[in-house]
Amino acid sequence: MRAQRGRVDLVGEEVSGRPANEEPVLHRRFLTGPEYARRIRTLAAILFALAGIAAASGCGDSSSNQSEPPAAGTTTATTRTTTAEGIDPLQGAGKTTVVGVTTAKATALLERVAVGRHEGYDRVVFQFQGEGLPGYRVNYVEPPLREDGSGNPVTIDGNAFLVVRMEPASGFDLNTGEGELVYKGPRRIEGSSAGTSVVKEIVRTGDFEAVLTWATGLEEKVDFRVTTADSPSRLIVDFRNH
Repeated sequence: MRAQRGRVDLVGEEVSGRPANEEPVLHRRFLTGPEYARRIRTLAAILFALAGIAAASGCGDSSSNQSEPPAAGTTTATTRTTTAEGIDPLQGAGKTTVVGVTTAKATALLERVAVGRHEGYDRVVFQFQGEGLPGYRVNYVEPPLREDGSGNPVTIDGNAFLVVRMEPASGFDLNTGEGELVYKGPRRIEGSSAGTSVVKEIVRTGDFEAVLTWATGLEEKVDFRVTTADSPSRLIVDFRNH
């Protein structure tokens, strides 16, 4: 599935601290006065003596041990997943809750749910009719999971569970006479059908009073990132895979 451009809600973003390469500020009082001059003269004498010692030792045995610079192209190991080009496909992803406000003028109508696998991440897409998206809350939850309204337990394949709660949203349009079923896809979608590596199963756990919830069962608790896109309106959740 091709990545779409759109507003990005990054998770785990932190306020930047003081830059590591910022130059220190030296106060005028430190740079003037007799004490500063005496320190400079003493330091110069020490440096002159050390230079003489270094010159003498340079004439000794050339086989003495010295640390060698790292080979060209050597990099340190990291835990970040990267693509073949060395770019993290889920930069800014994390495990904390992500929320967004609605941009739809009425109840957003779900018409399609899709799942796919890409290099570095598995993707789940919720596609809606018309313009705008419902408000959303995306977060990890602990089992047991229960169906909205009835409270009945819902079984989902996986070891970690992430719920996408969307409001106002539904897969059923109540504004057309007796109502019209808009989302005609399955309530359960197996990740294996799309070759995913961390997404095990996607299950609808609620469509009740304009609150629509879907839960994703995962192989393990991994970083995720939420993005949105227009034309058509989509809410996209990506999970870091292996």
